[in-house]
Amino acid sequence: MPHATDHFDAAADRWDASWRDKCFRRSLLLGVGLALVMLALLPPFFQFIEARPGHLLHDPVLAWLPAHDVSIAVFSCIWGVALLGVWQAVRSPRFLLVFAWGFALLTASRMGTIFVTALDTPPGLIPLIDPLANRFYGETFITKDLFYSGHTATLFLFAYCFPPGWRKWLALAAGCAVGVLVLVQHVHYTIDVLAAPLLTYFCYLVGKKAAFR
Repeated sequence: MPHATDHFDAAADRWDASWRDKCFRRSLLLGVGLALVMLALLPPFFQFIEARPGHLLHDPVLAWLPAHDVSIAVFSCIWGVALLGVWQAVRSPRFLLVFAWGFALLTASRMGTIFVTALDTPPGLIPLIDPLANRFYGETFITKDLFYSGHTATLFLFAYCFPPGWRKWLALAAGCAVGVLVLVQHVHYTIDVLAAPLLTYFCYLVGKKAAFR
């Protein structure tokens, strides 16, 4: 398969050239390090928010929408786009650099908004089941990670980081689909979903600027 070999050779050349750049190397290591630190902080943080009381919001959309378990559809979208992200990271050092910084800031911002808003779980919530993601949580089900939706935000972050083309459009479509699906499952309030693309875009812009400062 010479065509596939050519792609891998080109990717290896791009990574070799980027890694030789001291500024790139330092920024990538710092961005990935910050992202890993934020992931490590999630389990105790989620344990804290699950134990505290929260405020219930009146959501007309959820009151009208019957709850259904759509876990398989949600995580098919998430992990499908994530696999595309891994492939893009292999091909593009710049993609991984921007995504790492964006993800670190996204996680930090979500922890901040979740801490400040202190919302209670929406009525009729059906827990999302995902053995891979739940390994980061420290509990089987996390239900109070509200405002704003991490599932929706992560997909939009992929979309913002992807270069123009079908991957970007697919990630945008998946983000919109998951935004609807988490409402169907009553996992998030409507405001969580509507705010996610906007706040994620801010994290993307700041992360991109920090990555190339």
